[in-house]
Amino acid sequence: MSEVSSQLPAEPISAVGVITSINKAPDGYYVVAQTTDGSDADLWKDGLFKSKVTRYLCFTRKAGPDVVVDVKVIDIKDALPEGFTPVEETMDTKEAAMRKRRLCVKISPRAAAETAVYDIQIIAKSKYHLVNYTCIGEINNMGMWYRIGDVPQHQSSQETSSTDNTAAPLNTASRRTTSRPDYEHQSSGNYTLTALDDVPFVVSQKFFENPKEMQQVNLMGITIKSLAEIEEEFHYNFSTERSIAV
Repeated sequence: MSEVSSQLPAEPISAVGVITSINKAPDGYYVVAQTTDGSDADLWKDGLFKSKVTRYLCFTRKAGPDVVVDVKVIDIKDALPEGFTPVEETMDTKEAAMRKRRLCVKISPRAAAETAVYDIQIIAKSKYHLVNYTCIGEINNMGMWYRIGDVPQHQSSQETSSTDNTAAPLNTASRRTTSRPDYEHQSSGNYTLTALDDVPFVVSQKFFENPKEMQQVNLMGITIKSLAEIEEEFHYNFSTERSIAV
């Protein structure tokens, strides 16, 4: 039994490729140059003759909108599995990636993926197996294994800010009373209390008294009179107009 690190990488694999040389990997890509026991992990080599042609698996965990959710190694004559994309060319020279076998990758948007591939290892003998890994196929008497893990969904800073600002007024609203208007104002994105908080707003009892008693109240020199007093003071019987008409 061969054992790799038991700790899951921080980010899932976002892309997989094949290169012709371990020195030609794109920026941010990790090259699987050796098997777990230290042997050459060349995917093209012939078991009997040493070839000048080499192929190495590489992958990146660079964060992006997509993640790799599955990988398969199938025979070159087999039908392509549904939803998978074949790795047909090398990333550095655009030559054939493999012979006799075909590496297939399934990509999914990160937001829609529950699990994804976090690591890929190659072992020299198929009778060995890796803890927490699953075998996805064999190439040149070597076994290719991958590790699956849950995909963490990152929350953007704008979403976090929006959530915080939404929660603030809800907490403040619980302290409001229905007996007064809302005199709270917003400051630096958060609701704060003013000096008028908890002060009851009610109409003075003197304005509920009998209207006759209110006539004694002088508001800026204006005397308040009842309807009867107004009619008595300004009553006009139109007697002059009637005498002229007759």
